[in-house]
Amino acid sequence: MSLRTLLPALILAVLACACGSCAYTVRTSSLPPHLKKVAIPVFENGTTETALDQEITDAVIQRFVANNQLKVVDERSADCVIRGKVTLYRNNVFGFSEQTKAQEYRVTIAVDVTFKDLIKNRELWHDDAMVKTSNYYVTSVPGQTAETELDGRKAAVVKIADEILTRTVEGW
Repeated sequence: MSLRTLLPALILAVLACACGSCAYTVRTSSLPPHLKKVAIPVFENGTTETALDQEITDAVIQRFVANNQLKVVDERSADCVIRGKVTLYRNNVFGFSEQTKAQEYRVTIAVDVTFKDLIKNRELWHDDAMVKTSNYYVTSVPGQTAETELDGRKAAVVKIADEILTRTVEGW
């Protein structure tokens, strides 16, 4: 093959690759179109951690309000509902310092969550063991400042709220 016959094919191949890499996709909601309003009643608390149910509920509501794909309303006005129950809360030692003192801890929170279409009276997704963790150091270490159990707890709660939002609006 001569350069004259190869050059047009090569240019065409380069252009095809370049054009293909310019493509982009827009993520759209996979929510059924009839779902516009969601109710998020206070989660049940199956643990001994006081106020954890309210913390998770508030975080989930905040995520849905910020996302703005479903309007958060009371259950009588809702097209769908998210119900949940906190089933586990644990705060365990996760790492030790050189002096064998507890230095890193892990907060683990598990919830049972259901997303239900109230219009068609059907469950759209359910997870009976959504588990999220967050590690925190109680002493300052390079790159990490000291935190408390409450900091670890808040981080795990945010992860739960994010997962519930993602599962609800992006696919089940």
